[in-house]
Amino acid sequence: MTEWARLFVSYCQYDVFTVPGASGVGIYVLGDDLVHVGGPNQFTGFCGIHTGWIEARVWVLSAPPAEVDAGWDAISEATLWSPSGRLSVVGLMGGGAEALTDVAVPRGLIRVRVHARDRLHETVRVDGDPPERHELHVWAVDEETPWRTVLADPGGRGWEQKPAKAAEWAMLSLVPRPSGGPGGSRPLPPDPYRDDAGLSRVAVVRHRSAPVEVPAGVLPVGDLAVRLERVDDETLTWSWSTADAPIFPEPLTTLPDDEPSTVRLTSGPDGFTLRHEGVLGRHAVTLGLIWDQLLDDAGSYPWWETLRRQAAEATAQAEKARRLRAARDAEQWGGPPPSDRLRRLPSQARSLARMDRPLLDHIDALSATRQREAACWAARRAMRVAGLEQIGWIAEALAAAEAARPLPRSFTEQGGGDAFRRLLSDPEVPHTTVTLRWEATAFRTPRVTEMLQQAAAFPALLALANDDPLVAAIDAIYNAALAHGDDRDRFLTDAHAALR
Repeated sequence: MTEWARLFVSYCQYDVFTVPGASGVGIYVLGDDLVHVGGPNQFTGFCGIHTGWIEARVWVLSAPPAEVDAGWDAISEATLWSPSGRLSVVGLMGGGAEALTDVAVPRGLIRVRVHARDRLHETVRVDGDPPERHELHVWAVDEETPWRTVLADPGGRGWEQKPAKAAEWAMLSLVPRPSGGPGGSRPLPPDPYRDDAGLSRVAVVRHRSAPVEVPAGVLPVGDLAVRLERVDDETLTWSWSTADAPIFPEPLTTLPDDEPSTVRLTSGPDGFTLRHEGVLGRHAVTLGLIWDQLLDDAGSYPWWETLRRQAAEATAQAEKARRLRAARDAEQWGGPPPSDRLRRLPSQARSLARMDRPLLDHIDALSATRQREAACWAARRAMRVAGLEQIGWIAEALAAAEAARPLPRSFTEQGGGDAFRRLLSDPEVPHTTVTLRWEATAFRTPRVTEMLQQAAAFPALLALANDDPLVAAIDAIYNAALAHGDDRDRFLTDAHAALR
């Protein structure tokens, strides 16, 4: 047992959790005047004081208490999942006490019973009143059972219970959609609070005094489904699977649990008992909330409309994104989207597409042999228009490529950097300029620049070093077109004729 510790609370609330930051169903859904269920890892405790100090402590038991402790004004309990074997009690706004932080509790499924007394609001509290105290008793369990009021506060109010909302949250928490963050983001480091390695599976237990039924069939869960298949009169198997007809544009395929579990419904003198055995401990509380809905309102799936609405929104967003991609592709590629191969090529394919899209498609359709021939043809035209065709070392490299021999190392290593530097320093190389006209796009304003014609043409020859004949052809023809400057259209017409 921890010592009594002072805890600052706000809005009459404090949080009890086993996993920091775990999201939950929220308050005012399920609970009484003392405890409101929050989910597998959290619940909210209610105080008499609105803003101020209370005293609290935690008592870890080796077994369930044999009787209810006397001397308390209200007692309630709920089940939590503590994969790390730690439990903390903090004020609503985050204030905590060291004695109430990371208290060692049994690892796995635990039952927490909250005792409270002297819950007085500060407007009626006087100096002689004892401090408000809350004591938590914790013990290990292997069955998840519903929250319950053990001792009701005579002055408490009756809270409206909303099991359908709780079931909706529970099911949606089991099938979360991807966050949509950048694919290259680093994975989060392992969270020791959530590590449930080595923990046994548990059971979810629900009891009803009136007859209930668990029909075999399929529970719809958007892209996934729960299949309940009958084994005998009292037993069914529960298994997750992908849905026959997914509803999201990018369907989920990861199942909450790959292993089937067993559902047993038995009757006795005091009513009907459902046991869902072999479930993951982290799912026990959420499955319990789902079973409360299925047993009391058979055939009603409150999560379904939410999933359909989310799917409709996702479909609309996907269609909007598709239209934007199509418009962007039409501008960037000068027409319909190209083949996946063209899109992935490390080449000037996109630039050539904006210059002459039919020519790019024609090159793509050629055989590898014809692509290599087209690349050599374009390189020679580029060398000719730039006055480089008769420069000895350039002519030798071009002839080697046309004869299917390797180009000199200066053309093949480091992107042909040595050959390009030689081009700029060779006194025999002429120096003429060519006009480059850049058309306006959504990403670029129109502009006209002058460039050394030989520098514009030379990459057409360097392109012949590429082992991929398609890349070689695209890059050679594109750079040859640039080298022709204002005579580019005539070159492109000749290219169409040459490729025929």
